[in-house]
Amino acid sequence: MTFTWPLMLLSLLLVPVLVVAYVLVTRRRDAAAGAIGLRFTDTTPRPTTRRGRVPRRHIAPAIFLLAIALLLASLARPKVVLALPRLEGTVILAFDVSTSMKADDLKPTRMEAAKAAAKAFVKQQPSTIKIGVVAFSDNASTMLQPSDVKDEVIEAIDRLTPQGGTSISEGMFASLGAIAGKAIQVPENVSEEDLLSMDIGHFGSGVIVLLSDGEHTSRIDPLLVAELASGAGVRIYPIGLGKRQGATLTVDGYRIATALNEPLLQGIAQTTDGTYLRAEDEAQLLETYKKIDLKLTVSGKDYEVTSLFAGASMLLLFLGSVLTIRWFGRVP
Repeated sequence: MTFTWPLMLLSLLLVPVLVVAYVLVTRRRDAAAGAIGLRFTDTTPRPTTRRGRVPRRHIAPAIFLLAIALLLASLARPKVVLALPRLEGTVILAFDVSTSMKADDLKPTRMEAAKAAAKAFVKQQPSTIKIGVVAFSDNASTMLQPSDVKDEVIEAIDRLTPQGGTSISEGMFASLGAIAGKAIQVPENVSEEDLLSMDIGHFGSGVIVLLSDGEHTSRIDPLLVAELASGAGVRIYPIGLGKRQGATLTVDGYRIATALNEPLLQGIAQTTDGTYLRAEDEAQLLETYKKIDLKLTVSGKDYEVTSLFAGASMLLLFLGSVLTIRWFGRVP
């Protein structure tokens, strides 16, 4: 327990003063009663007590004294730390915004279906979850650093438009950088050994939701980046967008076939202890988000309990008054 105004605890020095005063007054009354041949200072019949038990006449004053002590302690504004389980962490929504996301095997398109489902997911999250947005095609960019302001996240999602090729590894690098709070610089000709030896920190409550059709055309193997994420404690949930048989779309007058690369997305999930999820339509995509496992964490938070101290003091004062009236027919 801690106190906002600890100096106010000095007021508790009044308690031993009251104890001494009570003892002196009680002895003086007993002496006066003995002088006139009476057991107590008044003529009210008093119930006797068994040997070894505290006389009833001391119980009510003790209760009043405890009430005063609590009331004085409340002046210091006591606080306690409560450890409560809650969903807490950082989620990065990494959107594939390559040209293949214009395919309409998800209605109206893969891109629009992914955006609609992502916005529904954002609205359902508690304020303890921070959400960032990353867009990747040939390259990747962080559209929004992790934020607990849902309107900002939704606005960032609305700005996404499909264009260019696909580099899942670049999207994963940018997502890891958003979680770590710093850009991850990867040399052009980085070796597998150097990549896996990178230390970006540990983020056990970090999650990347990777929305993609799984097509990949860049230099770095996404599975190596997945190993880097795994070493940092970050789980990746790839969501495969589109039907297994794929789709065709027209770009600049040319018809292009695009297919869902499930093995790659499954490998990313397995490497990072995440889960691969597949969505063939918008309704299924909405359900998919419910399967993303955000970890419960136990964290302490200070709560001021001044009102509890004051309330307990009032209850004790009431109890002491009731006992005094019932046993002795008066309030001290």
